[in-house]
Amino acid sequence: MAPMKHKVREWLKRYLPAEVISVAATVLSALIAYELSGNRIATALISTWAGNIGYFGYIILFDVFETRRTLHSQDRPYTSAIFYKNIKALAVEFGIAEVLDSLLIRPALMYYVPIWMNNMALGSIVAKLVADITFYIPAIIGYEMSKKKMRNF
Repeated sequence: MAPMKHKVREWLKRYLPAEVISVAATVLSALIAYELSGNRIATALISTWAGNIGYFGYIILFDVFETRRTLHSQDRPYTSAIFYKNIKALAVEFGIAEVLDSLLIRPALMYYVPIWMNNMALGSIVAKLVADITFYIPAIIGYEMSKKKMRNF
């Protein structure tokens, strides 16, 4: 059981801060977009992408920082080739999950759940959490695959 407990801690360290940022960006942008436009489709798309920008901005910065720290401890420079390797690892980790999530699942949920709940803020949070379930299964599989071949610096 200890190895799984270690994995869960590792995943939480990696994903939880990004999720906090993403939730804030999603809900805030949904409230602002709906207030300004009154358009639920625009609101669903804007809040989806705002959440993604916050989430992936954090993840990229986290990976670059961690890689730079590892290389610094080995007296090695962080180069553009290593940055490219970071980006490739992220593509393996998130590629399938992100395509399904951003182009289909999350926008649909961000559109319909606030309508069903008759509450933009609460509906946006619930939609995001439901979409996260379908996102994290392939993302975690991709992360574990990328660690074996693409994250050894």
